[in-house]
Parts: sequence; structure tokens; C-alpha cells
Amino acid sequence: MAKIKLTKGELKKQRDALKQFQRYLPTLQLKKQQLQLEISQQSAMLEEAKQVLSKNIQAAHSWAGLLAEPRVEIKPFLKSERVARRFKNIAGVDIPVFEGVEFYEKDYDLFLTPLWLDAAIQSLRELIVLKIKILVYQQGLDILRQELRITTQRVNLFEKVKIPVAEENIRLIKIYIGDQMANAVGRSKIAKRKIEELILEEALG
Repeated sequence: MAKIKLTKGELKKQRDALKQFQRYLPTLQLKKQQLQLEISQQSAMLEEAKQVLSKNIQAAHSWAGLLAEPRVEIKPFLKSERVARRFKNIAGVDIPVFEGVEFYEKDYDLFLTPLWLDAAIQSLRELIVLKIKILVYQQGLDILRQELRITTQRVNLFEKVKIPVAEENIRLIKIYIGDQMANAVGRSKIAKRKIEELILEEALG
């Protein structure tokens, strides 16, 4: 613990610091709670999206063999033009929110392509959208968890270090000042008694 000055000025400084710590701590604790709640919600949405993706991939296995037909080139229909995202603020932290995917539209000859192509394009695009959504959820979670780690460290710093140290400093300074005042009163009484003794001696001559 750093050495402190045992003075009234230092006592005021420590009291002001303690008030500031105690005022700021609830804000940090609230932020921590908000982050924990959002992480829980984001984690649930991420897990749900992963389960849907897994289920849809499993369902696609039943017709995926059709993609091997030589006259089918499906990749051009799956290129994304833009991923739409916005940001929302959670406890002072901006996290991405997935809104959708825009795909390049490509014309094709309905007479030269198999009938199942439309359904395959739609299904594969849905898988791509789910995969991108999962990535955005994960990115948001990474941001939230990093902020929670920092906020938790700050809460612990205030709860376990800053506030206890300030309280202990105030206690030590008050004890010292109290002792000094008691000593001063004692010295004053001794001085008064000596003066009275001198006066009495002089009076009795």
C-alpha cells in the first residue's frame, strides 16, 4: 500500500475519492449485468441458427447429387452482392445486427436448365444466409465478451482494491488526527497547570 499523508487535506482527498468510487461502481455493475444478459440472448440465437443450418444441410443431402449434372453451373447464382447489417448499442458497445443478404441475379434459359434448379438455388441461398448470420452473431458475441471481461476487471478493481484502500486510508488518517488532537489537549492541560503553578509560586513569594 502506498504511503499516505496523515493530514486533514489528505483525509478530504480520500473521502472525495471514496465518494467517486462508490458513485461509479453501480454504473459498472449495471453495465456488467446488461452485457451478461445480451451475451445470453446472442448465444441462444447463435445456437438456434446453428441448429437450423445443420438441419437444412442434412435435408440438402437428399438432392445434392443433382448438382453433379454436367449442364448445371449453380455457383453464379450464389454470389452475394451485399450483406445488410446495422449496429445496435448495448451498454456503450456497438455490435452488428444481421439484416439480410442481397444476391446477384442472373438470367438463365428455362428450357435448357433442369426443373429443380430454382428450388436448389433457393435452398443454397438460405444456407448461405444462415452461415453469414452465424458469423455476424459470433462477431457480436466476441465484442460483448471482450467488453464484459474489461468491465468485470473494473468492477473487481473498485470492489476489491479502490474502495477498501480508500476506506482503510480514511480510518488510519482519522485515528492519527484523533491521537494528535488528544495529545494536543493533554499538552494544553499540562501547560495550563504549569502556568497555574508558576503563578501560585510567585503569589506565595
